[in-house]
Amino acid sequence: MGYDWPDTFDLDSLKAAQLPLPDEKSYSRSTNITFVPPSENSIIKQDLDPEAMTVKMERKDLYKLLINNAEEAGVKFRFKSEITAPLLAGDRVIGIKTDKKEYYADLVIDSCGCNSVIRKGLPDCLCIQKETEENEKFYVYRALFSKKKEAFHKYKVYLIPNGRMGIGWVIGDKKFTDILLGEFEPFTLEEAQDRIQFFKENNPALGDKLLRAGKLAEIPVRQTLAIIVADGYAAIGDSAFMTVPLIGSGISNSFKAAGILADVIINDKTETYSAETLWDYQLRYFKEVGFTMAKMSLVRCMLPKLKAEQIDNAFDNQLLTTDDLAITSGGFQIDASIIKKTNCRYQGQIPCITAC
Repeated sequence: MGYDWPDTFDLDSLKAAQLPLPDEKSYSRSTNITFVPPSENSIIKQDLDPEAMTVKMERKDLYKLLINNAEEAGVKFRFKSEITAPLLAGDRVIGIKTDKKEYYADLVIDSCGCNSVIRKGLPDCLCIQKETEENEKFYVYRALFSKKKEAFHKYKVYLIPNGRMGIGWVIGDKKFTDILLGEFEPFTLEEAQDRIQFFKENNPALGDKLLRAGKLAEIPVRQTLAIIVADGYAAIGDSAFMTVPLIGSGISNSFKAAGILADVIINDKTETYSAETLWDYQLRYFKEVGFTMAKMSLVRCMLPKLKAEQIDNAFDNQLLTTDDLAITSGGFQIDASIIKKTNCRYQGQIPCITAC
């Protein structure tokens, strides 16, 4: 279930979802990060606050914490079932279809990912976006390899690595080296193996033995969907595109959304779970998180249109600084303030959901 690798998130987001904090032994913190432009010349280094709330934790340990807490609260899980479609009564969602049986429900919370079959099966009249558009999704390869030696930089982020439009990282850990490739166009496992040679050439500590992961995934890298609720339905997580644009990490945003959604459900005295009573979930999420993601998505719109030499120029002439490149609960972000330093057609405008 899920991914066999570690991920970063903000401990405060667990509190926002009223979830217990993990044992301190189960997570770690990064101490520094280096941003590498295509030319690899004018790099930017950042020192991170060792007491920051952003931590790195194995997914399996995070799953254990969440599942145990849910079961203690009375949740019953049905594993080994494939969800195939929503159950509908007109334009109201009344349950889900699986490969084994149909389940009826007062409310369906869709967390089936960016390619959710539930969201894609909704009626068009609900105006909930079903498919991603161009450059709104990252095709990712993530793998944990052995390491050859101890002494090497802990965290490198590459922009347009080896001329490929996207990002990549190499992260050193006590037991492995963590590699990620993220591109706007799909690629195969074989192509991924060829591309990581670039990282091996630039990071001698990276070993040849694949320890785990080594899989392809698809993640949204855009602002949250404009509409995430309907009668009997609420989208959350990747299904609602709650990730940090350009990075695709959405753990912290999803925990914050979960806390809001729980409050809204509990306070729905009508117990109808309609679009009207669920609207406060959407409104509060956008005010607290979603609008910031929309602003950052402007950079995601701009990046595929840039050439490698333009990014190099931004690094060489200090148009990009440590203030623009920041660590977030999902890794790093390129702050939308850099749009002010370019000739972006949205300069001076309020970023809105449909701006791009």
